[in-house]
Amino acid sequence: MMLTRRAALLGLAAAAPLGAFRLPSDPDVVVVGAGSAGIAAALTLQAQGRSVVVVEAMDRIGGRALTDTSTFGVPFDVGCAWLHKSDDNPYTGYARANGFRLQAHEYDPERVWLGSQPTPARLVNEAEAAMSETIADAEADVPASTLVDLSDPIAEAAGDYLGALDMAVDLDELSSLDYASTDDLEPNLLCAEGFGSIVHHRGRALPVRLNTPVRHIRWDGPGVTVETDAGSIQAGAVIVTVSTGVLANGGIRFTPDLPVETQEAVTDIPMGMLAKIPLQIRGQRFGLEPFTDVLLARRGRRDLYFLSFPFDTDLMVGFVGGDLGWELSAAGEDAAVDFATQGLVEMFGSDAASAVVKGGLTRWASNPWTRGAYAAVTPGRHGAREALARPVGDRIFFAGEALARGLIQTCGGAFRSGEAAARAVSALVRV
Repeated sequence: MMLTRRAALLGLAAAAPLGAFRLPSDPDVVVVGAGSAGIAAALTLQAQGRSVVVVEAMDRIGGRALTDTSTFGVPFDVGCAWLHKSDDNPYTGYARANGFRLQAHEYDPERVWLGSQPTPARLVNEAEAAMSETIADAEADVPASTLVDLSDPIAEAAGDYLGALDMAVDLDELSSLDYASTDDLEPNLLCAEGFGSIVHHRGRALPVRLNTPVRHIRWDGPGVTVETDAGSIQAGAVIVTVSTGVLANGGIRFTPDLPVETQEAVTDIPMGMLAKIPLQIRGQRFGLEPFTDVLLARRGRRDLYFLSFPFDTDLMVGFVGGDLGWELSAAGEDAAVDFATQGLVEMFGSDAASAVVKGGLTRWASNPWTRGAYAAVTPGRHGAREALARPVGDRIFFAGEALARGLIQTCGGAFRSGEAAARAVSALVRV
C-alpha cells in the first residue's frame, strides 16, 4: 500500500510494530486483553506512572473492534461500527483530532418490508418506542417478552429490532432491569475509515505482547502470577478484560478459585450474538441512497437489517441477531450469504440476486477469544454486572463492555470500564 499523507496521519502504515518485546518479569500491573477496555486500562495506568504490560491472545489489538480493508477493498467494520452517545464518547474527540472522518447516522429503520410487502417504517419505529418505554418501566427483573404483546406482525418486527438486532438477544432472554439501566445511545456517528481503525490507532504504541494467551492467574501469594504461553509474569495486580464468554468457558483458570459470587456473575452475563453479513453489490442500488436503513421483517423472528451503502461504498451490511444470529453463525458463511441474498430478492425482486458479487459473515461466535458478540444479563440476575465489577482479593479486577454501566455492549463503554478499573487499581493496590 502506498503511504499517503492520510495513511501516515492515521498510523495505518506508520505505527510502531506490536508484540515483539520480551515479557517484563515484574510490572506493576498486567492487563489481559488488548481490546478497547484493555487499551484504556493501560493508557490510564501509564498516565498514573505505573509500569504495565498488556498480553493479548490474538495476533492484533482491538478485540471486537476490527476494520477489514482487504476483503471488499473498502473499510468494513467486522465488529463495532457506531460511536454511540457520541457527544460523550471517549473516541469522538480522539478521532477528530487524528484525522478520522465521522458521519452522523442514527439507525432507526427508514424502509421496512413485512415479508415482501413494503410497510410504513413509522409503524415499526412507533411500536418499538412504545415497547422500549414499557420494558424500561418494569419494576421487576423479568424477561422482556412477558411485558409486551408480540402477536401482530408490526409488534413482532419491533420486538426483534429492539431485542435481537440491538441487544443481541431475543426478548425472552432480555432482562427488563438490565435494559432499563442502559443509556440513550444517541447521537451516533459512523467512521469512514472504520471504528476499528480508531481503536487500533489509539492503542498502537502500547506495550502489547500478541499471540500470548493467558492460561492461569494465581493469587495465592503476594500480588498475582499471570501464566501465559510465553512464560509467567509477577505483578501487583491484574486487570482482566476478556469477554464473559471466555471466562465462562474456563479459558483462564484461577488459583484459588474465584469467589462463588464472581463465578455466578460470569454465568449470569452470557454472550449474545449480533452477526454481520456484508454483501458487495454491483450494477444497481435498488433505489436506496447511501446510509439508508432497511428492515426486512419475517414472522418467526427471522428479521434482517441492512445498513445500505455507507459512505457511498458498494456494501450492503446485513445484521442478524439473537437466536437467528447464533443459528446462521453455526450454519456458516455460504448459508448466511444465501439468507441475506434471498432477503434482497424478497424486497427487490429476483434480479437482486445477480447484483451480489461477494458476501461474508462475521465469526464472533466461533472465535475462541470472544465466544459471542457482546454480553446480556439473564432475566432475574440484574445484579450480576455489579457483582463481577467487584475486585477479587484487591488484586484481580475485571473490565469490558459487560461492565460499562449505562454504556454496556459498546466500545466506548468498554473504554470507560477500562479507565475505571485502572483507577480502582491505583486506589486499592500498592504497586
